[in-house]
Amino acid sequence: MTTATFGKRIKELRTGRGMTLDQLATATGSSKSYIWELENKNPPRPSAEKLAEIARVLGVTTDYLIGREEVTLADAEDKAFFREYNSLPAETRQKIRDVAKVLGGK
Repeated sequence: MTTATFGKRIKELRTGRGMTLDQLATATGSSKSYIWELENKNPPRPSAEKLAEIARVLGVTTDYLIGREEVTLADAEDKAFFREYNSLPAETRQKIRDVAKVLGGK
């Protein structure tokens, strides 16, 4: 895990979602200084729990955050979406499938 990849990705995702350091810190149960250090220090040393929580809040996978080359942002967002989708009640999942059919023209 390199700072250039890891820290840059957290910052890009955070700012792309209009989140401040404070907002991401609060959402992940972290301090503002901890998030800043992850974005800027070399080497970053997040715990597995914090890494998973940051990925969840930012809507991506941990693989994407740590820079696994074969994982694109779109792949990471899709996997995060499906993880959340799978935890929804069956009725809600059906509604989402119905909306997808309408949007897809089928």
